[in-house]
Amino acid sequence: MSTSEKPTRFAVALFPGFQALDVFGPLDILNMLSRITPLTFHVLAETLTPVSTQGLGTKHTISQSVVPTHTFADAPLDDIDVLLVPGGFGTRNPVNVDPVVEFLRRAGPKVKYLLTVCTGSALAAMAGVLDGKRATSNKMEWDWVTQQGPNVKWVHKARWVADEKVWTSSGVTAGMDMMYAFLGEHYGEDVARDLAQAAEYVRNTDSTVDTFA
Repeated sequence: MSTSEKPTRFAVALFPGFQALDVFGPLDILNMLSRITPLTFHVLAETLTPVSTQGLGTKHTISQSVVPTHTFADAPLDDIDVLLVPGGFGTRNPVNVDPVVEFLRRAGPKVKYLLTVCTGSALAAMAGVLDGKRATSNKMEWDWVTQQGPNVKWVHKARWVADEKVWTSSGVTAGMDMMYAFLGEHYGEDVARDLAQAAEYVRNTDSTVDTFA
């Protein structure tokens, strides 16, 4: 997509036990972008009940919740350019993630772009939407993640990987570097640079530099 075809319609698919920064790092970048260009944003989940960063088996002593705007059943796929999928401790338990994996089987081929953060790539792999694609993920959970997608071309040393419509990133904070890079490609590097400057964020602009690999 050229900068004349900028993606403006974003959504995130949530599940119990998602990692907060996987979502709110990239989302804050979009919040700031929306000050200079109109965007739309949907929060998707199995039900309209607030979704907690605490999931079955995650063992947190504090948590936060996000209110969905749509369920997976009524998600407005025709109004979504970019679907963001976070990871988190909840990805380890099928009870937490089976509904989002099933949704990704349906939604992954329909959206223009699929972006995953951390172990969110494991969910995309479970859904089969990464088959044949180059992808990366959290290095601390690498062995488990890669077992979820034997037909994925996993790239170990990468902060993020872009393979056509699919962008995947390494652990947690890598999602921010990926989002800046994604916006740089579609909105122009000057916009991405200005957004990072406004956030006083020091970007990793080289996708192959991965300190944790």
